[in-house]
Formats: sequence, structure tokens, C-alpha cells
Amino acid sequence: MDRIYNGMPARHLGTEGWHKPWSGGNGGSCVEAMRLADGRIAFRQSDDPDGPALIYTHHEIARFIAGVKSGDADFLLV
Repeated sequence: MDRIYNGMPARHLGTEGWHKPWSGGNGGSCVEAMRLADGRIAFRQSDDPDGPALIYTHHEIARFIAGVKSGDADFLLV
């Protein structure tokens, strides 16, 4: 693989290593995550595994998770 970039087809990242940390009773539509070799994290929609992958740095994900834990994302549920 030449270059990993935001929006690339998730299938280009391979089929191994994807995890569903947030699955539940939602009819199989889950977010899947994969840790990349360089430390970045890729996300894809489980019901569209060939769709685009969103790529984030470790720092971006750590800040997002910290914000969610502190309630900064609660507005998304209102």
C-alpha cells in the first residue's frame, strides 16, 4: 500500500484487524476500528466495509475519548 489517507476505501486496509468496540442491538450497523501500524486509527461502517475509512491520529482519538468521558459530546444525544 502506497499511502494511507482519510477517505480511502476501507478494503485497501485489509480485512484483518477490524474490531467492533461499540456493537449492540442496532441491527448490525456498527462502527469498526483498526489500529494501523503507524499508530493511527481507522474507522469504517460495518455494513459498508468497502466504503471510506476515516483515519485519525492517536492524539485525536485520545482527545475525543477524554472529551466524551467528560461530557463534551453529550450534545450529540439531545
